[in-house]
Amino acid sequence: MKAEERIIQLREMIREHDYRYYVLGEPIISDYEYDQLMKELIELERQRPELITPDSPTQRVGGEPTEEFPTVTHPTPMLSLDNTYSEDELRDFDRRVRTFLGGEEFRYVAELKIDGVAISLIYRDNILVQGATRGDGFHGDEITQNLRTIRSIPLRLKEEVTDCEVRGEAYLTIKEFERINREREQRGEKLFANPRNAAAGSLKLQDPRLVSERRLSFLAYWLNLSAGVIKTHGEALDLLSRLGFVVPPHRKGCQSIEEVLDFCREWEEKREELPYEIDGVVVKVDSFDQQGRLGTTAKNPRWAIAYKFAASQATTVLRDIALQVGRTGAVTPVAVLDPVRLAGSTISRATLHNEDEIRRKDIRIGDTVILEKGGDVIPKVVGVVREKRSPDSVPYVFPDRCPVCGSPLHREAGEVAVRCENLRCPAQLRRRIQHFASRRAMDIEGLGEAIVDQLVDEGLVKDYADLYYLKAEDLIPLERMAEKSATNLITAIQNSKKAPLDRLIFAIGIRHVGTNVARVLAREFRSMDRLSRASLEELESIEEIGPTIAASVVRFFAEEENRRVIEKLRRAGLRFALEEEEFKPAGPSPFEGKTVVLTGSLSRYTRDEAGELIRRLGGKVTSSVSKKTDLVIVGESPGSKYEKALQLGLATATEEEFIKMLREVGVEA
Repeated sequence: MKAEERIIQLREMIREHDYRYYVLGEPIISDYEYDQLMKELIELERQRPELITPDSPTQRVGGEPTEEFPTVTHPTPMLSLDNTYSEDELRDFDRRVRTFLGGEEFRYVAELKIDGVAISLIYRDNILVQGATRGDGFHGDEITQNLRTIRSIPLRLKEEVTDCEVRGEAYLTIKEFERINREREQRGEKLFANPRNAAAGSLKLQDPRLVSERRLSFLAYWLNLSAGVIKTHGEALDLLSRLGFVVPPHRKGCQSIEEVLDFCREWEEKREELPYEIDGVVVKVDSFDQQGRLGTTAKNPRWAIAYKFAASQATTVLRDIALQVGRTGAVTPVAVLDPVRLAGSTISRATLHNEDEIRRKDIRIGDTVILEKGGDVIPKVVGVVREKRSPDSVPYVFPDRCPVCGSPLHREAGEVAVRCENLRCPAQLRRRIQHFASRRAMDIEGLGEAIVDQLVDEGLVKDYADLYYLKAEDLIPLERMAEKSATNLITAIQNSKKAPLDRLIFAIGIRHVGTNVARVLAREFRSMDRLSRASLEELESIEEIGPTIAASVVRFFAEEENRRVIEKLRRAGLRFALEEEEFKPAGPSPFEGKTVVLTGSLSRYTRDEAGELIRRLGGKVTSSVSKKTDLVIVGESPGSKYEKALQLGLATATEEEFIKMLREVGVEA
C-alpha cells in the first residue's frame, strides 16, 4: 500500500476510535493498539510532511505558545440566557411564550445546563478552522489551537454539511478536576475553586501542550448551518450527534411546562450521578421559526430560559483555620471542619478564600458554619450560625508572616491576596525552579518537573541559584539519572549562563514581570545591578512600566533573601549586564519599527529565537495577522495566518529570505 493511501486509512481509523472512545464511550481497541496506530501515522507524516493536513489526528497538539489571543467577531451574537431558580417564574416564562405565539401549538426541548465555558466552533468544508470563547457575546478570543486539543471536538465532521457553526460548553469532568487539583496541591499551587474556573483557566493557557494535559471535554448544544436543512432544535441535536459531537442529556417534544418541570426535578435529584457538574436545565422553544418570531431582548433570547438548581447546604463546626502557601506565594485560608455529608461526599475542609472574606463574614475558630456546594466541587463557607457562637470567641487575626518560612507577607493595593515573596520559601521552591528553567527563561533542557521534585526532595537545591553549584556526582544517585544524563543536565545548566539579561530578569520571578517587561527593564537599566538599585520614581518614569510593576520590582530587591539568591547567581557567572556588541547591525535593520508575525515551523530557529532576533533588531513581534502587520515570516505548514496575510496583501518572507535579511546586517544565522 502506498504511503498516501496508508496515511488516509490510518486517519480514518484513528478518527473512528476517537469517536468511539470520547463520544460514545465504547472503545473497541486497547490503549496500546491505539498508540501503535498513532505512532505509525506520525512516522509516515514525518517521512512525507507535504501530506500533513490540518484535520490529521496528529495535529491536535501543535504550534508554538502564543503571546496573545486574537479577537474575532461571532457570526451571530452569543447571547446570555435569562435564568430563574423558581418553578413559578418558569411558568411565567411559559405564559409569555404562549401569549406571544397567540395559541399556536409549540414544543419545548429541555436539556441539562453544563457548568463550563461557552465556545463557538466554525467549520469550513467540514474541517474545523476556528474556535473562540464567548467573550462579551459579540467578540471573543480566538483559541483554535487550544480547542483542537479537546478529543471530543472533531477536527473533521462525520457527515458532509459544508459550512456551519457549532456552539457548546468546554468543561472538565469531576474526575479530571480532582486529578488536576491533587497535582496542584502536591506542587503547592493554589487550587481551582470549581471545574468551570479550571476549564476557563485552562483555555487561557498560551501553550496548547499544557491545555492538552488538562483533558478537557466538550458538549455541543447549538448548530447553525449555511444551508438551512433543519427546522427544529431537536433536529439540530440529532444532527450534532451524527456529526461526531456529544450532546447534553435532553428531552424533546415537551408539550407543557409541567413536562419540563418533571425533567428538571428528575435531574436535580440525579445530578450527583453525572461525571460532570451541571447547574440547571435550559428550556428552549423547539421550532426555529417560532424562535425567530419570539426574538430577543438586548441581552437574552425570549425563546429560552435557564432553570437553575439550588445549591446544597450543611452546617458543621469550624475547628481551625489552616494557611496554605501556593506556588505563587499566595496565602490561602482553609477551614478545618468536623466531617459532614454534603451533596454526596464527606466534607472536612472548605475554602475561606482570603482575609477579607473572613473579616466580612466574621468567621471565627469554634463557630458553627454553613457550608454550600453548588457549582463548586470545593465547598465554601457562606455564613456563620451566630446563635451557636461561644461567648468567649475572638475574631480571627490574619498573620503578617509566612506560615512556612516566616518571611513578611505583602498585600498589593487593590488586591485581596496576601503573598510571601521570599525566593527560598519551601512552599514555592518547586514552581520557582521550574519557571527559572523554562524555555522562555533560562531554557535549561532536561530539567523537567520530575527532576526538580527530586532535587528539592533530596535537599540538593534550596533556591534556583543552587542549580549552578550542582555536580554530576550529585545527580547520578537520583531515580532514572544515569551518568550520561547527569552530565548532559550539568552541561545544559552551565550553558544557560549565556542567556541574555532580559531572560535572566524574567527567570528570577519578579511578580508582574513577564517576557516583554523584562526586555524593557534590560533595555532601560542595562544591568542587574542598576535594576536592583532602581527607585520607584525611576521605574515609573518608563513608559511601559506602571506603578504596580514598579512597586513589585522595588519590593523584590528589598527582600534580603532575594538579594542573597541574586548574589549567588552573580558568583556562578551568569550575565548580569547587556552585551553591547551582541546585536550591532552592520547596516540599517530591516525590522526597525516594523510589526512582524511568525507562522509555520522554522528549521534554523525556534519561533522564540527568531522573535528575539527581530526584537533586538528593533522590530515588534505579534501573534496575529492584521492590517497593521508589516511582514509575515513563513515557515513550513504555515496555516491560516499565511492565508490571511495573502488576503490582506501583506509582505511575506520565507525562512531563507529571513536568514538573508539577518546576514545583510551582520547577524550570523
